[in-house]
Parts: sequence; C-alpha cells; structure tokens
Amino acid sequence: MLRKILVREMLSPTNLDSTFALRREEVRNTIRNVYDKEGSPIDLGDLVFIIVINAIMNMLWGGTLRGEEWAKFGAEFKKPNVSDFFPALASFDLQWIKRKAKRIFETIDGVLDYAMDKQIKSLAKAKKERTTKTGRMDFLQVLLELREQDDSTPSMSMTQLKAVVLDIVVAGSDTTTTMSEWVMARLLKHPDIMRKVTEKLTEIVELDNLVEESHLRKLHYLEAVIKETFRLHPPGPFLLLRSPSESNIIGGYHVPKGSSIFLHAWAIQRDQKYWDNPLEFKHERFLNNAYGRFDYSGNNLKYFPFGLGRRICTRLKLGERTLKYILASFLHSYEWKLPQGSEIEFFDIFSVVTKKKNPTIAIPTPRLSKFELYT
Repeated sequence: MLRKILVREMLSPTNLDSTFALRREEVRNTIRNVYDKEGSPIDLGDLVFIIVINAIMNMLWGGTLRGEEWAKFGAEFKKPNVSDFFPALASFDLQWIKRKAKRIFETIDGVLDYAMDKQIKSLAKAKKERTTKTGRMDFLQVLLELREQDDSTPSMSMTQLKAVVLDIVVAGSDTTTTMSEWVMARLLKHPDIMRKVTEKLTEIVELDNLVEESHLRKLHYLEAVIKETFRLHPPGPFLLLRSPSESNIIGGYHVPKGSSIFLHAWAIQRDQKYWDNPLEFKHERFLNNAYGRFDYSGNNLKYFPFGLGRRICTRLKLGERTLKYILASFLHSYEWKLPQGSEIEFFDIFSVVTKKKNPTIAIPTPRLSKFELYT
C-alpha cells in the first residue's frame, strides 16, 4: 500500500514535473556557492548530498536543512553497514554504526517531530487550504491524512510514519550522491570524454544559459556516460532479497522454499559473456543503441542497475532526473580538474549501495559567459 501511495503522490511524472522548481532551487544555490570556492578543492559528494537531501525534504514537508552540522550527519548516512545484508551480525554492531548514529538520529527524530507537528496543526486549522507554495500536497500531509482516515485499514503509528519518511530521505539521497561521485570520477579520469560532454552541453544549452530540466532529453552523450557508470558501479550490487514461496528448479539448480536469494547485478554487468572488455569504461556502448537498447527499467537482463520486475526501485524516475540534472549543471557551469599531484582511484566498498572508498575531490573553474549566472 505504501509503495503505491509513494508512487502516486510523490513520484508520478506529474508530481516530478511540478516539483522541478524545488530541485532547481537547490542546484542553483550550490552553483552560486561553488563560485566563491573557485580554485579550491571541493568534495563533490558533500555538494550533491546537500542538494538531494534538501530537495527531498522540500518535497516531503516543504522544509530544508542548512549548516555545517548536516554535513556531519551526511557522512554518517553514507557509511556502509554490513548488517544490512547479514542481519545476524546486527546485534554485534561491528562498525559501531549504531552507537555513532544514535545522537544523529535523535536529532533527525526531533526534526521529523517538528515537521509532523507543524503539518498536523496546519491540517487541523484549515483542511481546505492544505497545499504548499508549489500548489501540491506535501507527501507528509498525505500520510497524515491517511493515518486519520476512519476505515477498516489499520492506521500507521507515528513511529511507523517517521520510519517511512526517514527511509525516503536516506535512501533517496544516498544513491544519487554516490552515483554522482562515480560519474565525476570517471570523467576526471577521462578528460577527453569530459571535454566532449561539455562541448555537447555548450551546443545544446549555450554558455549564456543555465541548464533546465527541458534540456535533459537532448543530452544523449551525457546519458551514455551515466549509463556506463551505472554498469560498472550499480548502486545496489545485490538486488533486494528474494525468497521463493515454494521450491523450484531454476537453471538446473534446486532452490528450496524460503531460501534467501540475491541477484548479483554488479557481477552480471561486468560479465565477459555479456560485455566486450567488461572492465573498460566504454560509454559508446550506450550511444545510438550501438549494442542494443538499454534503459533503467530492467528491459535487458544484462543491465538492471535499479533492479527489475515488480520490485524495481520506486525512486528510479526521481533519481534518474535528479542525477542527470545535477551532473549537467555542474559540468555546464564549471570546468573540473584534479588537484595537483592527485590521482583518481576506483576502489569501492560493498554494502546496500556500492560506495566509493575515497571521496571524489575536484577543483572548479567557472565557464559560463555571464557573471550574473553565478549570483
């Protein structure tokens, strides 16, 4: 039920279109802030995390988070937790994540309490005037209204409701942040490809304009780069756990009822049976359908970075739009280079999300034709 509500009320094409202004505001705030750091090394993951978490929170309840303290929280959000895959290890807290995160989540709990209390009072005061400044209902408002409905459906507790909201915030920000780092790392490693991406951006957007979401469908070259990055670094190395309701024979193997089944997307997307030179970064695989048609919906069983079938990631469309818009804006507004003497590495950390072991650091140089575009 919650999955359907999430898709209908927050992630439908109509709602994604109507909330573009929220994403644009956060991206352009960051573009302006980066201008003041020209020539200085910047952690790209931190930049993207603030954009995404604020955009999602704005969609959820019309609020954002500011300040250096939230950068510290972001660092904790992005740490992998082995117990997500191996629940039996959770009680040992091997990485001290539970202890380190306790203070952070107590603070977040306070933020959610404040947001929920604000929305409850707003609904009680004027139910007929329950829209945000963008003319749409906040997702949190939708959940609160459903909770108060007097029907046969069991209502959610406030704790359950907060858990749903927190899951959307953390999961939605984590994947986009991580993938932006991987894409920028690949481009920094291949400056010739980055140069081609920026040339295409200049051709389509022009240097006297900022990127709009309407430009994205024309950015085929950048799209190919992003898809190849997803092939090598799928956000979820294993798809979510499957468990068969009855025993079956699959591929000649007996799979007992109740088994824990993981699909290893990372391995399949690097398998030489399906890909030429699979460990090589070749974005041309995804240009002009040269190697077949691939999208993020799982239409091809060689490539399914967001999963496939009924359990495909519900945030796929939001993540796809947000990632492409952020990258296009960063690459169009600035030239990026590595700090002197540094090198790009591609060591990853396996968890629920395939994270980059070390942050992606780069130095920006403005490339737009008008200073006013940075103010």
